Amino acid sequence: MTRVRLSEDLTPISDFRVRTAEIVAKIKKTKRPVILTQRGRSATVLEDVHEYERKAERLELLEAVLMGLRAAEKGAVIPHAKAMAELDKVLNA
Repeated sequence: MTRVRLSEDLTPISDFRVRTAEIVAKIKKTKRPVILTQRGRSATVLEDVHEYERKAERLELLEAVLMGLRAAEKGAVIPHAKAMAELDKVLNA
């Protein structure tokens, strides 16, 4: 996991305007996001697209697991054999 280093990854928006290519290259190299600030406050985050996609995929998986856990807590489950048959249909469609 790539952690933000506040001492290195905060950049005023005015600096970004002047050093766009340099900052984008830094993001690609370090895989860490850069937080753009405006008037001294955080305004937006710039992130490497592959890191963003990786995080989005992990979040989607975690949300699916959470949905499964909630369904299991409510007793809304199906037998393993039926689940595997439905999965087989989806994978072989």
